[in-house]
Amino acid sequence: MSQLTFDQFTKKIFIKAPKEKLYWCWGTSEGITSWFLSEAIYTANGKQREANEKIQAGDEYSWRWHNWDGQETGKVLAANGTDFLEVTFTSSKVSVTLEDHDKAVLLILKQHEIPTDEENKLNIHHGCSNGWTFWLANLKAYLEHGILLNETEFDLRNIPLSGFEFVNM
Repeated sequence: MSQLTFDQFTKKIFIKAPKEKLYWCWGTSEGITSWFLSEAIYTANGKQREANEKIQAGDEYSWRWHNWDGQETGKVLAANGTDFLEVTFTSSKVSVTLEDHDKAVLLILKQHEIPTDEENKLNIHHGCSNGWTFWLANLKAYLEHGILLNETEFDLRNIPLSGFEFVNM
């Protein structure tokens, strides 16, 4: 990407943790619920994967968050088990690439194929770009310092615009 556009964005962060641990955090329901979601269900051919079982291309998922009553459903498009995965997400795609760098792993998250109508520019490009910035910082805090920054104590669901105003949703 040589210029900024509304149909995609990239977020990067160095995290001092083994690549295997980072992949577990993204590629298993046990891992992704440790720092990001309240519930993640992956199914293959209608059968639910075990919590510590790695996801695979073709799996379907259902995700639920803390402080949001909705759910996101989608499909795992790629999952190589070590350093790359891609899923459908909110009428777009999200890929996660892990690269070893000296004392850390560079995590590269790319959300792409975002529709460019005004609603999706606001909700997906702006909303998800801000959201991923927080969630990647949360993942770093979790893996490097053993703390979570997301709000689980206070119920934010009935506060208007909470998803756009709270930085730790």
